[in-house]
Amino acid sequence: MTRLRDQLRQQMVDIGNIMYKRGYVVATDGNISVRIGKDAVLITPSGVAKGTMEPSDIVIMSLCGKKLSGKHKPSSEYKLHLAVYSKRPDVQAVIHAHPPLCTALTLAGVALDKPLLPEVVLALGYIPTAPYGTPSTDEVPRSIEPYIATCDAILMERHGSVTVGVSLTDAYNKLEKLEHYAQTVIHAMQIGSVQPISPENIEKLSAMRESYRSHIRKQASHNKIDNS
Repeated sequence: MTRLRDQLRQQMVDIGNIMYKRGYVVATDGNISVRIGKDAVLITPSGVAKGTMEPSDIVIMSLCGKKLSGKHKPSSEYKLHLAVYSKRPDVQAVIHAHPPLCTALTLAGVALDKPLLPEVVLALGYIPTAPYGTPSTDEVPRSIEPYIATCDAILMERHGSVTVGVSLTDAYNKLEKLEHYAQTVIHAMQIGSVQPISPENIEKLSAMRESYRSHIRKQASHNKIDNS
């Protein structure tokens, strides 16, 4: 278990560095967590930049919200993460980021809840926008509560995104796909009107989605780092 935790800590650091380099977070923004066993999570610390984070910075918390170990305070948004885990026993990892294009769309009141790209329907499904909640308060987990039981990617008004997955890799890939989707939609809106995929084709994609999700779960189960 110690070796697995060390691997997961390093993977959190690596993903945090990628998020920083891609501009999905800046300075000390954003947070990452992953389950370890049934009753605890590893979570990124408060006040530490994701681009310079070290494995020793990672904090261990119980699912009840108690800090178990670590030299830092846990992320100020830890309640958001714990709310996800309480609603989703299938979720192993949670990433909250501030991808600029996704965030810009929420500022402009543009939703990503329409099915426009088949790859996004398969990987992310329905993408709601949660109403504004004051950061680091109970308002944030309450804002996503209506959606998190069935959604793997959520925009939060003026506050970025939440993506969840069966592994850290899965949660990160969803973040990357979400921001790329926002970029594509913005380009399309600049060119002309944007039309959703037809109901007939949505039905086909929905039938394929469970097979896609099953494949991702199998990939995670074969990777000990991703299987906490």
